[in-house]
Amino acid sequence: MQHTLKAVDHEASEWTPGSWQGRTALQQPTYEDTAELRESLYRLGELPPLVTSWEVLALKERLAEAQNGERFLLQGGDCAESFADCTSPIISNRLKVLLQMSLVLVHGMKKPVLRVGRFAGQYAKPRSADTETRDDVTLPAFRGDLVNSPEFTPAARRADPQRLIKAHARSAMTMNFVRALIDGGFADLHHPEYWDLAWVEHSPLAAEYRRMVGSIGDSLRFMETLAGQSISSYSRVDFYTSHEALLLHYEEALTRRVPRQDGWFNLSTHFPWIGMRTAALDGAHTEYFRGIRNPIAVKVGPTVKPDDLLRLIDVLNPNEEPGRLTLIHRMGNAQIGTALQPLLEAVKREGRRVLWVADPMHGNTESTSNGFKTRRFENIAGELDKAFDIHAATGTRLGGVHLELTGEDVTECLGGARDLVEQDLQRAYKSMVDPRLNYEQSLELAMLIVRKSGGMA
Repeated sequence: MQHTLKAVDHEASEWTPGSWQGRTALQQPTYEDTAELRESLYRLGELPPLVTSWEVLALKERLAEAQNGERFLLQGGDCAESFADCTSPIISNRLKVLLQMSLVLVHGMKKPVLRVGRFAGQYAKPRSADTETRDDVTLPAFRGDLVNSPEFTPAARRADPQRLIKAHARSAMTMNFVRALIDGGFADLHHPEYWDLAWVEHSPLAAEYRRMVGSIGDSLRFMETLAGQSISSYSRVDFYTSHEALLLHYEEALTRRVPRQDGWFNLSTHFPWIGMRTAALDGAHTEYFRGIRNPIAVKVGPTVKPDDLLRLIDVLNPNEEPGRLTLIHRMGNAQIGTALQPLLEAVKREGRRVLWVADPMHGNTESTSNGFKTRRFENIAGELDKAFDIHAATGTRLGGVHLELTGEDVTECLGGARDLVEQDLQRAYKSMVDPRLNYEQSLELAMLIVRKSGGMA
């Protein structure tokens, strides 16, 4: 979507899970052995799905409620999952951060929060170049664990079809553990103290968070006293998965028909999205996404023109289905003031039903003098702050946020509660691709959201 889009008659072309192969597919790896790729895709197509169609449809209903202002979407997780991070501490800490943020939002906004993780499938990443050169040696770029390895050797950078099977297995293990935690009471609102992360005891935000926990606990006990019984609905929460559906061979292999439902479902995730680099109207990703029944999202950057966005909406949600389409704007703190409002006005003028979500991360990436890729918390918070104001001025609603975050004690984004500086980055910079918010910065951002939505004085 960074260029003028030519007209495409999507309605005239019959859709199948593989019809994207007749379009230009950007950001796809080159596999040397096509026979090995076919074998891996066949095996992948025989494996059980990772999610169910009724979960997908339930999420679509909740996203429709978010469109109406009845819920707020919190979508967050790693920039790119790695196979090595498929461990119980990392998964549970990631879950804790999202649960704690949602607790802050529920307490402050006084409305249900829809929790969607960027996990159980976020193994592929778009790259600005197909190759990487070091000391006169050029190799394929690292495209995430779904494709190859980050080590700079020919063997590691080879696009390996076996990784498709490994990604499915790691995604299944992640989903199984998350479901077990949720069903076992890990997310019980009666005991949010279980969600504490040991390393943040010193956090300047800890006292404010504990006051919220105490207030929610008092409210629950009061309601249960009146009801004369425990309110079981607060003992668990719903949790959904999402990832950028970048590698289309993988997505096609997990696109299935199901009994007693019409159409096709992408059963690799509940909520796939199209990245900004692959959202061309005539591209393969748009062709694939138009035919699946999942709720879907599209990243929208500052170069997108209103007419192009409206035409994309026509293709992806021609029937104005509630909960079907989410638009995630990622403008950057410096550009959101001029780039966002024309898009909001165009979509509002045409009466299109979408959920607007802010991604204040991806437009604010920079490099430091000591060579680290980072983001400044003040720019992240600044873009989010402006997003609320622009939506309010336009008469539209910001219905959610999309964040890259982790429950690990990382130092990847500058600023925040502990005012991290460039020298701090080398202490605990662990991301393979993009910098993430740590727990304190994530919680601070949740409190900002509550203040901007009018939930805090």
